[in-house]
Amino acid sequence: MVRTLVLSACLALSALTGVPVLAQSDDILVIAHRGASGERPEHTLAAYERAIDQGADHIEPDLVVTSDGVLVSRHENEISETTDVATREEFEDRRRTKTIDGKRVAGWFAEDFTLAELQSLRAKERLPNLRAANSRFDGLYQVPTLAEIVALVRAKEAETGRRIGIYPELKHPEFLLQEEGIDTVDLLLAELRILNITAADPIYIQCFEVGPLQRLNQRSDFKLVQLVKPEDGPADEPAMRYAEMVTPSGLADIANYADAIGAHYAMILQEDGSPTSLVADAKTAGLEGVHAWTVRKENVFLPPALRKDGGEAGKGNVHALFLLLQKAGVTGIFTDDPAEAGVLRYSRKPATGS
Repeated sequence: MVRTLVLSACLALSALTGVPVLAQSDDILVIAHRGASGERPEHTLAAYERAIDQGADHIEPDLVVTSDGVLVSRHENEISETTDVATREEFEDRRRTKTIDGKRVAGWFAEDFTLAELQSLRAKERLPNLRAANSRFDGLYQVPTLAEIVALVRAKEAETGRRIGIYPELKHPEFLLQEEGIDTVDLLLAELRILNITAADPIYIQCFEVGPLQRLNQRSDFKLVQLVKPEDGPADEPAMRYAEMVTPSGLADIANYADAIGAHYAMILQEDGSPTSLVADAKTAGLEGVHAWTVRKENVFLPPALRKDGGEAGKGNVHALFLLLQKAGVTGIFTDDPAEAGVLRYSRKPATGS
């Protein structure tokens, strides 16, 4: 359970007025979590473009794979929450039940569809009860491939004159390898070569599992990020717990194959809003930084002390959470709402004449 941040810490940063406090540094990456998914259905080209237009440094596609070996972007390989597949009679017989990372999951799975079949579907909002406005875009967008996402990024780079990073996450690679015979590490490295993306480009590759990152470390120079969370452990290492991986010795082990960690913000902030030792411990271990996930504006996703009126879907004091994480020393923040991350960017604006 996400721990509560006490009200006094929030008062110290923003007086709970909603008025942003000026940022003190300009070195925090703003990572658009599944695109601007607070404003458009997640993992669509529209969500990614919206995020880029709002100034995100990186966009984050979660990668799954089709039956014909194409990497596509969905939050999970089970696609009924984010597409209209359940309404499509021609695919009714594709419904399956699979055991993924130790949990039985029923539905329709990307790896059981060809790319052509998958792109005949249309995306929909995954959280319609919280993001009703996003539902007006249901049915408009296809499931994008990694290649299409990179093409969008390059077009926006040409338009804006700035570099835009990608931050792909491999989803369930151990399951896909062991149960489906699909090696997404191989597929990703091959696709990046085809797309002419190298370690010199602004790219991070992330995963909750350990083995895929170790293989990527052995076979490439890309920056790698070990994801961790307050509960559970890596699906491919049943004896390991994330809580042990973020101890000083565990972080030193991670530093042998990864460049940074991506941690839930409850692992970075204590109940009073002050930092835990995680950022300092990661630096001591030789990691280049900690990227916090996930900052969202809706009350339901915020610590109780930062919630405002409006129920679960109402907008809370998201600026205070950004600033608490900045104060804790994180080097990146995943957010569904890159426009709100402008609170971190005021110090980046050039001075204007008087």
